Amino acid sequence: GAVLPGCECASVPVAGALVRRGVTPAAALTFLLSAPAINPIVLTATAVAFPGHPEMVLARLVASLLVACAMGWLWLRLGRTDWLRPPSHLSYDGQSKGEAFWGSVRHDVMHAGGFLVVGAMAAATLKAVAPESWLRTAAGNPVLAVLALAVLAVVLSICSEADAFVAASLSQFSLTARLTFLVVGPMIDLKLFAMQAGTFGRAFALRFAPATFALAVAVSALTGAVIL
Repeated sequence: GAVLPGCECASVPVAGALVRRGVTPAAALTFLLSAPAINPIVLTATAVAFPGHPEMVLARLVASLLVACAMGWLWLRLGRTDWLRPPSHLSYDGQSKGEAFWGSVRHDVMHAGGFLVVGAMAAATLKAVAPESWLRTAAGNPVLAVLALAVLAVVLSICSEADAFVAASLSQFSLTARLTFLVVGPMIDLKLFAMQAGTFGRAFALRFAPATFALAVAVSALTGAVIL
């Protein structure tokens, strides 16, 4: 995932396609988490958004990589096959490779698009009703600031190619809190949860999402304490 530019919306159907083609689920899930945050476009955007803090790029790279790998290893040790509903396999018998390719693309886009719309609607609703005063109160407490921006990342559901500029604008928060925002958002937010549930099943999403959130917050706080 570190070398493949792309937003988190695309990583879910791609991970589903990898599982369909026989890739180990742990490896596919590691790709799902790493691809949106560890790619040249996102890291370059982070550097541009934080010109006075180049260490933010390194911190985001390290924290995102650690979380993605740790979740993959965690699935290897604790994951159960009955938690993961394999994505439906499409049959393209009698079709050329080109026809099969575009047929698969259309299927993945249409399948993921519905869940993306549902998640985006929920994110927009919460963004509109959340009191702005909560942010000012949370920023004064280091622990609460980290948790607040982690939750905000889930609620806002911003694309990873633009989230660094939003984080940079939250100047009242510490760099560690803003790092948490950058690590959590591309891995788990409302639209991603909806898409994961639609692709791999609700039983998977209800376990994978909270575990990812908790690990991302912990690793971000630790990385921020060491690097920032």
